[in-house]
Amino acid sequence: MNLIHRSLTTVLLALLYSQITSYTPSLPRYKGPTRLSRVATSSTQRFSGLPSSAPSPAAFDFPPPSPPATLVTLAIALSPTEAIAAGPDWGLFEGKTGSLLHPFSMACLFGFSVYTGLLGFKWRRQREIGPELKDLESALKSLGPVDPESGPTPSQASAASAVAALKSERSVLSSEKNNQRHFSSGSLLAFLGTFFAIEGPLNTYARAGKLFPGPHLYAGAALVVLWAGAAACVPGMQKGNDTARSLHIGLNGVATGLFGWQVVTGWPILLKVWEKTQWP
Repeated sequence: MNLIHRSLTTVLLALLYSQITSYTPSLPRYKGPTRLSRVATSSTQRFSGLPSSAPSPAAFDFPPPSPPATLVTLAIALSPTEAIAAGPDWGLFEGKTGSLLHPFSMACLFGFSVYTGLLGFKWRRQREIGPELKDLESALKSLGPVDPESGPTPSQASAASAVAALKSERSVLSSEKNNQRHFSSGSLLAFLGTFFAIEGPLNTYARAGKLFPGPHLYAGAALVVLWAGAAACVPGMQKGNDTARSLHIGLNGVATGLFGWQVVTGWPILLKVWEKTQWP
C-alpha cells in the first residue's frame, strides 16, 4: 500500500511540475462600478443617510482553480496519512518479541544479581578467615605444647580442629577465585541492568508513543542509581576502606530488594503487554 501511495505521489508531482512551468496565473477581474460611479453613490448615500456597503464578492470574477492547486490537493489526499500519524515502523522492537525482551531479561538479571551477591559474600568470608585463623592459632599456642604421652587436652583438640577447618575453608574459597568472579559479574550486571532499564521505556514509547510514569518506572530509575553508587565504591574498597565496603554492601542489598519488588510490580504490566501486542 505504501508503494502505491509513493507511485501516485510521484506521478502527481511530475504533473504538478509540468503544469507550473506552463501555467500563467491571472488576477481576479473586478466587475463592479467604476470610481466615478462609486463617488456618486457615496455622495447620495451620505446625504440620504443610507449606510455605505463594500462591494459584494459577486463583483469579482475569480478564475477557476489552477491545475497546480488541484494536483497539490490530490497529492495531499492520496498521501499515507495513517502511516505518518502512527510514527515509524520499529518492526520486531515494536511487536511482542521486542516487548517481552525487557521482562525476560530483567527476570534473568534478578537471579544474576543474587548470584553476584553470593560471590561477594564468599570473597568477604575469605578475607575474614585470615584474622580468625590468627586468633585461633594464638589461642592454640597459649594452651602449651601437646603432651606426647597423654595426647592433646580437649581444649587443644578443639582449637586444633577449628584451625584445620578454617584452613580447609580458606583453601576451597581461594580456589574458587570469588574476588575475580564477583568483580566480573558485578561489572556485567551494572552494564546489562542499565542497558535493559533504558530499553524498557524506549520499547514502551515505540509501542504507545508515550511513557506511563508510576512506581515501576521510578523504582527502575532508582535501581540504576543504586548500581552506579555501588560501583563508585570499588576504588575505595580496593584500597582497604571498610566504610566503602560497608556502603557497597548496603547499596547492593537495597538494590536487590528493590529489584525483587520490581519483578512483582512488573507482572501486571507484562500481562497488558501480552494482551495488546502481536507476534512477532
